[in-house]
Amino acid sequence: MSFARVRALAVVSVLFLAAVIFVIMALVRDSQRDPKAAAGCPKGAVLVNTRLPDENKDVKLKIFNGTNQPGLAEQVGQDFSHRGFTVDKKKGNNPKAVDGVAILRYGPKAVGDAWLLRAYFLQEADPQFDPQRQNDVVDVVIGKKFQQLATETEVKQSLTQLGNPRAPAGTCPADLA
Repeated sequence: MSFARVRALAVVSVLFLAAVIFVIMALVRDSQRDPKAAAGCPKGAVLVNTRLPDENKDVKLKIFNGTNQPGLAEQVGQDFSHRGFTVDKKKGNNPKAVDGVAILRYGPKAVGDAWLLRAYFLQEADPQFDPQRQNDVVDVVIGKKFQQLATETEVKQSLTQLGNPRAPAGTCPADLA
């Protein structure tokens, strides 16, 4: 073996060793691995789940009728059930009439779920976040301007326009914490 080949082999070996060390150091010092360290969150911020659900069956709904049209909550509940959502059998009337399309009431555990549901109302539902709410159920209050849920194609287009779920003001995404 010539001296040039030995020198080339030594240089390649040193570069390979440096690359291995660099990769190991990057993995060891990865700051995104520890979900418990909420370094980027303000003190006292509520941690919220901004992850979109993998499947519709993972979203729990309770439907309320905010209109004077009888049976609307049952009709919308059946429509959501046919689309694979988990709908609470108990439906009811909202104490106050809703003038808009719908209201989505949810807590920290259902931010991603509510984000998905906004797409089913073509971004016309009024999201109402309650940081004190402890369950992962989204209350859907159907309003006077409601006509129908969006088609799957419209939902996908609406989700594209909405982008990734954002944490409400005063909160911090748990998946980034």
